[in-house]
Parts: sequence; structure tokens; C-alpha cells
Amino acid sequence: MTDTSHKAASQTLREIASWQPGRGSADSDLLPELSTMVARSRDLSRNHGIASGAMQTLTDNIVGTGFRLSAKPDYKLLGKTKDWEEEWQTTVEGLWRSWSETFMCDAAQSLNFHGLTTQVFKSCLINGEALALTLWLPGRPVATTIQLIEPDRLSNPNNGTDSRNLRGGVEIDRFGAPVAYHILKEHPGDYWMSSLEWERIPTFTPFGRRRVLHVHDVSRIGQTRGKPILSAIMPMFKMLDHYERSELQAAIVNAMIAAFIETPMGGEELNELFGGSSDDYLNAKKDWQVKLEGGSIIPIFPGDKVAPFTPSRPNSAYGSFVENLLRHIGTGLNIPYELLLKDFSKTNYSSARSALLEAWRYFNGRRQWLADYWATPVYELWLEEMVNKGLVDAPDFYKNRYAYTRCKWIGPGRGWVDPVKEAQACQLRMEIGLSTLENECASQGLDWEEVVEQRVREKNKLKEMGLINENTKQEHLGDDAGDDGNDGGDREGKPQNA
Repeated sequence: MTDTSHKAASQTLREIASWQPGRGSADSDLLPELSTMVARSRDLSRNHGIASGAMQTLTDNIVGTGFRLSAKPDYKLLGKTKDWEEEWQTTVEGLWRSWSETFMCDAAQSLNFHGLTTQVFKSCLINGEALALTLWLPGRPVATTIQLIEPDRLSNPNNGTDSRNLRGGVEIDRFGAPVAYHILKEHPGDYWMSSLEWERIPTFTPFGRRRVLHVHDVSRIGQTRGKPILSAIMPMFKMLDHYERSELQAAIVNAMIAAFIETPMGGEELNELFGGSSDDYLNAKKDWQVKLEGGSIIPIFPGDKVAPFTPSRPNSAYGSFVENLLRHIGTGLNIPYELLLKDFSKTNYSSARSALLEAWRYFNGRRQWLADYWATPVYELWLEEMVNKGLVDAPDFYKNRYAYTRCKWIGPGRGWVDPVKEAQACQLRMEIGLSTLENECASQGLDWEEVVEQRVREKNKLKEMGLINENTKQEHLGDDAGDDGNDGGDREGKPQNA
């Protein structure tokens, strides 16, 4: 008989009897320890090469060169046509580029929208969350601007304890929805911080415009703040750092030692030989100079002998041990080992492609999350201003907000492991109807309309320069290029199957 039906709940098993974790709510487990985890996460990202590289790898693959807007208003819901959608899309995307590709979208005028997106995502990785205020600055061409706030400034007034409706600086209602954010006017770690003064900023204005964007991943129900991505693997990362530095120091020390010189006489014999003091013996050894030359016999001090030194560093199992730990760390970061270390020397095409496909499932999920909770809300705020200024035609905008603000975001391209094989697979998917040119271009970070338009311009230019002969080269658009005018028949006039 056992004490429990499930061994995982056993109180007598020697291996887990002392394992008694608490069972608190999401906030009670997280908020008291959040500041410590954030500080340690920042320290690892600053001082550990692999941790820093992992943060950059995630940023490069998820944000990369930035998000490109593809406006997709629900024209069917709006009772419009496809032609209207394309015309409206062209207008909106052009206006968006004129705002997002300049520094006017940043309240500090130092970053464009891509720079803001990169900072938001990096903050979510390292700090577990990102905080931004949406400001209205009438003196600018577009009054809607974004101000990024360090999450450290989000805290309870006077550093008070958490309560039912105020947790980690976030004021919530009885349903858990954020009502307001209490933000310290100066960073608590600044040298020039003069006073502790908080400002309460409502989540929405009285007329429903969002004022605060709090981007964080909610892993548990009722979680108010986010936690760093390194939280689960932080102890392993730090111990690996200690181990690697210890191995390196030991290897350096061992490399400095060539051999040991053994003296047959003990301390008492030396003292007796030199009249009660061994200093004369040691001074004599210091003065004993040997000139090193090729092929020469090296003399040593009379009575001494050379003992060989066999270094034990680096440890023969060091490489495999560290690799195993890094595979565990990569799993915790949802990054394959090959991508974490940028090492594909032990993989072939199939294994590399499998690893990258698994990584891209995670990257695409995180990209969609970042688009939903950051990029799209900013786009909605900007579009509202464009509509109110009359620059974008959107009748009954507030009544049909979702239909007008519906959009897609094109991220960086996935790249190719084998360009020939993957291009052939791309062509085959489109030919048998499993994919579209839009989807294939989006997977490579391209806009299919821009690709088609550019191809048309290039083809016309080649014709103009006489580099394409229409009589010898024709494009297949569904009809036989060699059609001789016999409809429904081949070149010999035989009927073809329907």
C-alpha cells in the first residue's frame, strides 16, 4: 500500500518528501519576487554571452527588420467591394508609412516604429513586460505619439503593499481588468532622482481612447505583471557561467606550469647544511641561470630533479557536459541548440530543417502575439486620428471599428536552408492549390503586390531595351504557348480530354 494514489503527491517517498512548494495565486507567487528576477535577468543579458546572444536571436527572428502593415478591412462586413478594399488599403498604407518610418511616432523623436517595436519586444524578453503611453501632441503633423516607459516605474504609490484592487502598480476592477496605472515620475534607480512622486494614468480616456499599452505574456489566470523569459532557466544559466569561468581559470593556471622541480633534501637538512637558515640555498637557486637553446641539454641545480606535470584541464568531458546543459537551456527558451549556439556543424539538411521548422512555430506564435498586443493597438489609435482628420474615408468608424482596423503584419522572412528545394516546394504548393503567392511572399517578408508590380516594371523595361524577344519567349498564363489556333486540340488536331 502507498500513502497516495499518485506518486507525485506522495509524502513518504524519500526523493520528493521534502518537496513542498506553495500554492499561491498568480500575483502572490510572482509580484514579491519580480524585482529580483528582473535584476538577475538584466545581469545575465549584460554579462553572459550566450544569454545575450539568445535575446538577439529571438529579436532577429521575431521582429527582425520590422513589421510591415497590410491593411485588410473587412469589406464584406462593410458592404463594400474588393476594388474598394484595394484602393482604401493603398491610401492607408501610404499614410502609415509616412508616420511609422519617421521619428515623429516617438515622443522622444529618437526611434521610428520599427525601433519602438524592437525596444518593446526586448523589454518583454528581459523584463517580462513593456509599458508605453499614447500621447496626444497637437504640435506635430500627427498628434498620436508613443512614449516608452521603463517597467521599473510601474509600482504602488509610496511603495505600498499590494491589495485586492492595486497590484504591482496596476489598479484593477472586480473582473481583473486594468483601470489605471500608477507610474513613478522618475526612475527609482536614477542618480538624480529627487523625490518619489507617482502619477495615476487611466487606461482609457473618458471617450474611450486607450492611453496605456501594457504588453506582457499572461501565463496564469489573474496575472497582472509579466515575468522574464529567463526565469525558469536562470539558476542553470548562472551555474553554467560559474562552471565555465572556473574551467577557464583552471586551464589558464595549468597552461602556466611546465614542470615541477623536486629537491631531495628536506627543511631540516637544508637548515643544517646552511647553518640554520635555508635563505642562502633559495638565493643560490635564484641566481642559477639556464640559457635555452635548440637541441641543448638543460642543466639543473645539483641535487634537484625534474618531475613532469600532466595538466587535468580542460576536462575531457567539458564539451559534452556544457552541450547537454545548453540543450536544456535552449528548450527553456524555445530555441533549438543549433540556433542558440549558431552551430550547425553536427546537422544535415533534414535535421537542420526540422529544428528550424520547430523554432518557427514558436517565432510565428510570438510574432502574432506581439502584433495583437502592440502593433495593432497602435495602428488603431493612429487610424482613428486619420479618420477624424478626414484623410481616410471610413463612414461610421466607431460603429465598425473592427472592420476598418482589421490588418495583417508581415514580419522578417524565414529564409531557406536549401533554396532550390524550397523554391520548388513553393511552386508546387501554388500549382496544386495549397498556397497562394500572398502567403509564399509573406513567409519571406515580402508584399506580393509589390513583387508583382516590380516584376511587371522589370519585364516592360527589358522589352524596351530589346532584351526580350516576344517571338521566342512567352509567359504561360494558362494557355499553351504553342497554340496554333485549333481550340480543344493538340498540334496534330487530335481532341484533348476535358
